Amino acid sequence: MVRISIFGLGPVGLATAVCFAAKGYRVLGVDPDTERVKLLQRGQPPFYEPRLRPLLRRAIAKRKLEIAADPTGNSRSDFAFITVGTPSNDDGSINLTYVRKAASEIGESLRASKRRQVVVVKSTVTPGTARKIVKPTVRAASGRTYAKDFFVCSNPEFLREGNAIQDTQFPDRIIIGSDEERSVRRLENLYRNFHGRGTPSIIRTSFENAELIKYANNAFLAGKISFINCIANIAERTPGADIQTIAGGIGLDRRIGPRFLNAGLGWGGSCFPKDLRALLSLSKSLGYEPAMIKAAIETNQAQWARAVEICKQGLEGLQGRTIAVLGLSFKPNTDDVREAVSIPLVKELLKEGATVRAYDPAAMNSARSVLGESVEYASTPLTCIDGADCCILVTEWEEFKKLQPSDFVARLRRPFVIDGRRIYNAARFRRAGIVFHAVGLGPAE
Repeated sequence: MVRISIFGLGPVGLATAVCFAAKGYRVLGVDPDTERVKLLQRGQPPFYEPRLRPLLRRAIAKRKLEIAADPTGNSRSDFAFITVGTPSNDDGSINLTYVRKAASEIGESLRASKRRQVVVVKSTVTPGTARKIVKPTVRAASGRTYAKDFFVCSNPEFLREGNAIQDTQFPDRIIIGSDEERSVRRLENLYRNFHGRGTPSIIRTSFENAELIKYANNAFLAGKISFINCIANIAERTPGADIQTIAGGIGLDRRIGPRFLNAGLGWGGSCFPKDLRALLSLSKSLGYEPAMIKAAIETNQAQWARAVEICKQGLEGLQGRTIAVLGLSFKPNTDDVREAVSIPLVKELLKEGATVRAYDPAAMNSARSVLGESVEYASTPLTCIDGADCCILVTEWEEFKKLQPSDFVARLRRPFVIDGRRIYNAARFRRAGIVFHAVGLGPAE
């Protein structure tokens, strides 16, 4: 039976680990965070991800998944996946500290091993990392010979938080970058066995192409969102215009497509902001100024402020007002508030003198770790809006879509709603007497 090690048990690593274990592979999950290891050993994920907990508990119960802080067990594995984080440095460049550490630990564990292991770099890294950093680090730590005793592949992930299990099991494509045919063939065979008849297209390429594909992928999607938000800002100032109709119209063009054309308060999370900053930094180091990347970032950074300005204008100031904020995570089906637009939005409301009451189905603890007790945390959506002067919808959780105009009319101090994700029917809310604003919705003619 093929054995697999996963170095780094964040959203990507843990999803990869439990999905391989569910298919019957023997998996070792390695993470230096001892508290995280203890939680995982009890079958408790340290973050929210749909379907993750039952898969984790089943894998541990069937002894297909071992969780450890000690990496020495990697010496028995055929594949070692590097899935550690790659945070931003202060200048926006990528921090490869954890990648270097994982590569070194993998090398040290292989020093006395006879396994011809394939080291798979799944973390998002800038071009040249696998070739210039991971390969020599493993070689130095192991004392073994590349392409004889061990191999390296770049295999970027394209998982969406909130859909990580689904995306692991049914990816759109698989990218494998290497300079050695045998490593590519072994990793390709692993994926063909894992996916069976559902194996997607597999692209074989160089280390650098594989690494840059990931950045290009995220930059394009982030840019697409920033573009539609730019058009939404024009639509808001155009009587009778509605960005949803506009997006639907351009999305029917096969060259454009409908996905990632949902206007809102901006993108966030652990990938888009970090990856675009890294790509911007990389470009500058190469002597190129990427105007489109800069524009996507700048458009996004300003997007959430529009909701605060509308709220401020509608209430003639925010001092002493109570504002209900529905949604704190950067997207639905996750508890991740990293780079979430809710954080600067809430901080600006507080700065303007408002009292902020917030609710999120999963991200309350995550938000509390960032915002502390400066915010009132409600137990339900209804208690969140109860007595507030305005409600700002920040995250499009399914739970919030169930709220009716009558709920806002009955509970808000004044019927004032700002729909930052376009989940409500404007006509229904306005017929109910609600002062209703929405991203990309122009004033009535």
